Amino acid sequence: MSFKKSEIPLAETGYFSKLMLDYVNGNETIKKLYTYLPDIESFRQAIKDKSTENLNRDILAGVLKEQYSSIANGEPQKVNIDLLRYKNTFTVCTGHQLCLFTGPLYFIYKILTTINLAETLRKNYPSYNFVPIYWMASEDHDFEEIHSVNLFGKKLSWNNPGTKGSVGNLSTASVKTVIDELRLMTGDSENAKELIQLFEDAYLKHTTLADATRYLVHQLFGIYGLVIVDGNDKRLKKEFTAIIEDDIFANTNHKLVNQAITELEKTGVKAQVNPRQINCFYMLGNIRERIELVDTIYRVLNSDITFTKEQIRNELKEHPERFSPNVVLRPLYQQKILPNLAYIGGPGEIAYWLEYKRMFDHHNISFPILIPRNFALLPDRKSEQQLLKLGFAINDIFKDVEKLIKEFISKNAGAALSLKEQEHQLTNLFEVISTKATIVDPTLKASVEAELQKTLNSLRSIESKLIRAEKHKQETAINQIKKLKDRFFPEGSLQERYDTLIPYYLKAGKQFIIDLKATFDPLDYKMLILEF
Repeated sequence: MSFKKSEIPLAETGYFSKLMLDYVNGNETIKKLYTYLPDIESFRQAIKDKSTENLNRDILAGVLKEQYSSIANGEPQKVNIDLLRYKNTFTVCTGHQLCLFTGPLYFIYKILTTINLAETLRKNYPSYNFVPIYWMASEDHDFEEIHSVNLFGKKLSWNNPGTKGSVGNLSTASVKTVIDELRLMTGDSENAKELIQLFEDAYLKHTTLADATRYLVHQLFGIYGLVIVDGNDKRLKKEFTAIIEDDIFANTNHKLVNQAITELEKTGVKAQVNPRQINCFYMLGNIRERIELVDTIYRVLNSDITFTKEQIRNELKEHPERFSPNVVLRPLYQQKILPNLAYIGGPGEIAYWLEYKRMFDHHNISFPILIPRNFALLPDRKSEQQLLKLGFAINDIFKDVEKLIKEFISKNAGAALSLKEQEHQLTNLFEVISTKATIVDPTLKASVEAELQKTLNSLRSIESKLIRAEKHKQETAINQIKKLKDRFFPEGSLQERYDTLIPYYLKAGKQFIIDLKATFDPLDYKMLILEF
C-alpha cells in the first residue's frame, strides 16, 4: 500500500475548535496556559528544564524491566529501558485507554506520531537519547468507552459481566466470543488469518486486559522501540505520594486548576475537565471509587470503606498502589516519574492539559510540550472516484453537505436557478419609485420599502421552488453526495474517531502501519488526505 498524499489546513476542515487552532498558531491570548511552543526549537529549553528535576530513573527502569519480562522480541525495548537510567535520555509520551482491538484509528495515529517525534529529536539533538512511550490507562474504570469497535457498519462489542474496578485487571477470557464473531466477518485471507492470530495471542494467551494490550501494541509497534508503561505499580506510586497527600489534605490542585479554567473561560473556552476537591480514587480488589471528605471522615464512595485523617495518611504510606490518579492528577503523575519532554494528544487532550500549567508550576514539575497528534482522512479509491465523477475535488468533502449539494445543483442545473440579478434589478427599480414617491409625499417612502420587501420575499420563494424542483431531478446524485459524506465522516465525526485498524490491516497487513509511519510528520499540523 502506498499513499497519495495531500493536505488541508486544520482551520479549513471545520472539525477543530478555536482553542486548538489558537494553540497550533501560537495565539497570544492563550500563551500563558503553556510553557513551550510546539516546535522543534522548544525542545532545547525543555531538555534544560527537565534536566534539573530529581527523577528516580533506577526505579523507573527496574519496574519497566519487570513489566517486559514476559515479552519476546523486546530487544529494542530493553535497550531503551536501560538508556532511561542515564541523565541524557528523555521520553516523549502519549497515553490512551485499553480499547478493544486498539479501538479507534486515531490511537494508531497517536502512537506513530510519538515514535516519529522520538526519531526526529534524535536527528536534531544527537547528544541525547529519546524514547517513545505509550502510557496505558490501565487504572481507568470506564468499560463502556473501551468495549466495542465499529466494523463494516456493525458494532462489535465485548460483553463482560465482571467490569467493576480498573479495566487493566479485567479477565480477557470472554474476548474469545468477540474474536469468533470477528473471524466470520473478516474472511480467510492471509491478512485476516494473521490479524485473528494476533488477537488470539493477545487476549486468549494473557489473563488481564493490561497484559493483552501490552502484547498487542508491542507486536504492532515494538520494532520501533516503543516502550509501554503501566503506571499501576507500588514503587512508581511511592514516588508520587507527596503530591497525592497534598491533593487529599490541602486540595491544592483543585484551586490551581480552577484558576486556569477561569482564565480559559475569559477567552470563551469551556472547561474540558473540572477538578474535584480530591482528585484520586481508592482501589482495592474490584473497587475503584472516588474519595470524599465528609465532615472529618474520608469515605470511599459506593463502599463501606472509611478513614480518619491519620488512617488515610498511613494507608497512603503503606499502600500507595491503592491510590489512583484521576484525569487531573494522571498527567502530573506521568511527568513526575518520566523524564518526559512532550505529550502527544488529540484536540480534547490538549484542551484539558491547558488547564494544568499552574498545577505543574506549583509542584516544580516541567509542563511538557503539547504536540498535536497527526490527523488523517483515508478515502478509499472507489469513494474518491465517485466524488470526482460528481465534479468535486477530494478536499471538497470537508464542506458542509448542504453546501456540497448546492454547489452540485448550481453546476449541473439545466437552467440558471439564481435570481440574484433579478433581485438587484428590482431593488434599483424600487429606488427610482421611492425617489418619485418621496417628492410627492415623504411619508410614502416607508410604503415603497415595504412593497419592495414583499416582492423580494416572493422572488426568493420562487428561487427556493426552482432549487427544490432541481433537487428532485438530481435526487440520485444528491443521495450519493450524502452517502459519501457519511462514509468519510461516519455519524458526523472524523473518520479516525469511528473507524478501527481492522479493515486497513485486512487490506494491507503491517504494511499499512509502515506506510502510515513513513507519511506522518510529527510537527506538521495539518489534516492529511491519504488516498490508497
